[in-house]
Amino acid sequence: MAELDSLVEESQTVQGDGYVEVSYDDAIPNNVDLGSDRQLLRALEKWHPGYLDWWQQMGPDGFQDLDVYLRTAVGVDPAGWAKFGYVKMPEYRWGILLAPKQEGRTISFGKHKGEPVWQEVPAEYRSLLRRLLVVQADTEPASVEQQRYLGKTAPSLYDMRSLFQVNVEEGRHLWAIVYLLVKYFGRDGREEAHALLERRSGHQDNPRILGAFNEATPDWLSFFMFTYFTDRDGKMQLAALAESGFDPLSRTCRFMLTEEAHHMFVGETGVGRTIDATLAAMNKAGITDPYDVDAIRALGVVDLPMLQRKANFHMSVTRDLFGSEISGNAAAAFSAGLKGRYNEAKLEGDDHQLENATYPVIRVLDGKLVEEEVPALRAINSRLLDDYIKDCQGGIDRWNKAIEKAGINFRITQPHKGFNRRIGEFAEHRISPAGEIVSEEAWLASIDQWLPTEDDLIYLNSLMKPCHEAGAYASWIAPPRMGINQQPVDYEYVKIV
Repeated sequence: MAELDSLVEESQTVQGDGYVEVSYDDAIPNNVDLGSDRQLLRALEKWHPGYLDWWQQMGPDGFQDLDVYLRTAVGVDPAGWAKFGYVKMPEYRWGILLAPKQEGRTISFGKHKGEPVWQEVPAEYRSLLRRLLVVQADTEPASVEQQRYLGKTAPSLYDMRSLFQVNVEEGRHLWAIVYLLVKYFGRDGREEAHALLERRSGHQDNPRILGAFNEATPDWLSFFMFTYFTDRDGKMQLAALAESGFDPLSRTCRFMLTEEAHHMFVGETGVGRTIDATLAAMNKAGITDPYDVDAIRALGVVDLPMLQRKANFHMSVTRDLFGSEISGNAAAAFSAGLKGRYNEAKLEGDDHQLENATYPVIRVLDGKLVEEEVPALRAINSRLLDDYIKDCQGGIDRWNKAIEKAGINFRITQPHKGFNRRIGEFAEHRISPAGEIVSEEAWLASIDQWLPTEDDLIYLNSLMKPCHEAGAYASWIAPPRMGINQQPVDYEYVKIV
C-alpha cells in the first residue's frame, strides 16, 4: 500500500482491513458531497486501492513517475474546469463532477415524457439502467489499456502529453460512473464496480465488453484514428445518455462531454498534422501522385492511400459499437426514458414517444441493399449511427481541404455503413466501401485495397521512433499550430528524467 501515500499526500490513511480512508474533498474534487455520505464513502474507500493497482498495472507503461503538464477539473464552473500544472499521473485528482442541476427539468421522451426527472432509480428500470452504465463504464479503462505502451513511441512531448491527458480523463470518467453504480445500486453496483477493474482489453478469458475496445492500438496513427472516430462514438452515446430521465446520469454525462470534445480534438488534429507532414514532404520532393507509394514512404511519411485504409478500419469497427440497427433493447431504454436520441430535447417533427413513427433503415433483402421503413422505436440505434456518420464528416472535410489546397488529387471518404461490419444488418454480408454487395472471392481479391495490409502495419511500425526532446517532432507528423494553455509549441510538456 505504500504506493498510495503519494496520491493524496497526508489526506488519507490506509486501514488494516484493506480500506483507504480518504479526505475526498482534498483528493477527489467533487460536487456530490462525498464526505457526508458514510455508506458511499466506505464503498469508494474499498474500491480506491483496486483502482490505483489497476492504474499502476495497466496505465501508461514506464511514465508513472514523470511530471506531466496536465489539466485537472476541480469544479464545473469556468474557473474550476481546467487547472493546469505538472503532476505525476498516479497523483492525478480524479474527480466526480456533475453538471449543474436544472430546476424543474422534466423527462423529454418515452412513455414518461413530461414527468419530473428521477433523482433515484425507478425499481422497474433498475436492471436495464445498470447494464447501460456498466457498458459505458467498461469503455473508459479499456481505452487506457489499449494505449498503455504508446508513450514509448510518442512523436513529441506535445503528443505524449495529449495521450496522457486523454488517459487520465478516461480514468476520471470511470470514477464518475462508478460513483453512480455505488451510490444508487447497492451491492450489485459495488460488484459491478470491482468487475470493471478485473476485465482486460484483448484478454482471451475476460475481455472488455465491446469488440472495438479489445482491438490493439499499436501505433500513433491508430491512436489518432481512435480518438477521432471511436471517441466520437463515446460522444454520441454520452449525448444520448445525457437526455436520460435519471437526472444524476444526465448531469454526469453532460460534464463528461466537455472532456470528450478534447479527445476528438486530439484525434482530428493528429490526423491533420500527419497529412500536413505528408503533403509538405511530397511538395518538397516534387511528388504529385499520391499513389507513388514507394517514393512517398522513402520520405518517412504516411502515404494517403494507407491513411484511407486505416480510416476505413477504424470507422467500420467503431460503427459496430452502435449495436444492431434494429434493437428491442434500445427501444426499451428509449420508452423507459433512460436513453434518448442524439439531441433529443431539441428534435422537432415528432412526439418524442415514437409509438406510430417509422425510420428508414438500409437492409439486405434478396441480395440487394434496400431502404425499408421500420418502427422508429426499434430503429433507435440506426438513427444514432446515422447521426454519428454525419458528425464524422466535418473533420474529414477539413483534412480534404488541406489536401486540395496542396494540389494533390486525393480525397478521404467514409465507406458505406455496411462495409466490414460484424454486428447488425450487414454482419453476414460482404459490402464494398462503395456500397456494393460482393462475393467472398471478390472481397478477398480487393481487401488489400480497402483495409490495412501487413506491409502497411510494418511500415507504420518502422515510423514509430520516439521523439522525446522538447520542441522536436517525428518526421511523419507536423508540429501543432499552437501549444496547450497558451504555452509554446516547444514547451517541455513532459519532464523526461
